[in-house]
Amino acid sequence: MAKLLVINPGSTSTKLAIFEADTLLQEKNIIHESSKDLSVEIETRLNLIRETLAEWNINVEDIDVYVARGGMLHGIKGGTYAINERMLADLRANKYGYHASNLGALLANELKGEKQAYIVDPVVVDEMSEVAKISGHPDYPRRSVWHALNQKAVSRAYCQDNGLKYEEVNLIVAHIGGGISVGAHYKGSCIDVNNALDGSGPFSGNRIGGLAVNEVIDYVLKNNKTKEEYAHYFTHECGLKAHLGTGSGLEVQELIKGGNEKAKLVYEAMIYQICKDIGALAAVLKGNVEAIIITGGFAYDDYLYKAIRERVGFIAEVVRYPGEDEMKALKDGALRVLRGEEKVEIYR
Repeated sequence: MAKLLVINPGSTSTKLAIFEADTLLQEKNIIHESSKDLSVEIETRLNLIRETLAEWNINVEDIDVYVARGGMLHGIKGGTYAINERMLADLRANKYGYHASNLGALLANELKGEKQAYIVDPVVVDEMSEVAKISGHPDYPRRSVWHALNQKAVSRAYCQDNGLKYEEVNLIVAHIGGGISVGAHYKGSCIDVNNALDGSGPFSGNRIGGLAVNEVIDYVLKNNKTKEEYAHYFTHECGLKAHLGTGSGLEVQELIKGGNEKAKLVYEAMIYQICKDIGALAAVLKGNVEAIIITGGFAYDDYLYKAIRERVGFIAEVVRYPGEDEMKALKDGALRVLRGEEKVEIYR
């Protein structure tokens, strides 16, 4: 059976897991400092990965397949992609933007030797229909930046649990976490989804969501920040955090339980906006929706789940797959290729 090393880099962490086929053998979340120097960042993480493998008594030679979280690439269809030089060059240059996930393929490539190495369903998966990409300005088409890995994983899980094929049904999936993406999945492709990073769709724990252009202009003119500072503010300091001082769903839920009426109103506003997006995507799918899937960290909350079900349950059954098991989703993507269930994709 194939032994797989799964690598999932975050800004100040590197998650590792060893699977033998579907069986999890070892897992660890390594916490460390980050560096703006790419070579230092890669070397530091490589050393930590090698140290962890040594702790597990696993040699690099024992690993058959490397699979990493995908980063900021140009828009590609969903699937499992072989790591190649074109991909590595784009990631090294941060050609399409910087994110810690850019390091995944770079780390796997350094470790793999002659073995196979893949990424699976990166955040830039773009399966949007042509009409969905048109915005109000020709220079700024709508971008597809979303929780592709988890949305596709829970879609497949739902279909497997219900004897369906992902490629034959229509689903609406709402990933609700620090960022929120709501996608319309039409027979295996996400044909419309909000940009969960750059500012569209519902506001979330930390992100601003959609905001009128004049209001953005007003904020920019009143403040003296760099582009990077504005980007950080709108994606890390807004949403629930701006209203309530915290972007943590658990903390907001405790505020509500303690009788904080403002927290209750703001939380319900976030839920309201999620439901509006679900309703809009029901129109995209012409009302033909097999199920509405709620996922991400906030999906553990019964209050949120029931509130969404009450508003949009008339469209389709509302189910939930809480959390996001990215390590399993990455492993599953590689195994689908190894088992011949999907063909490996090539990044061009």
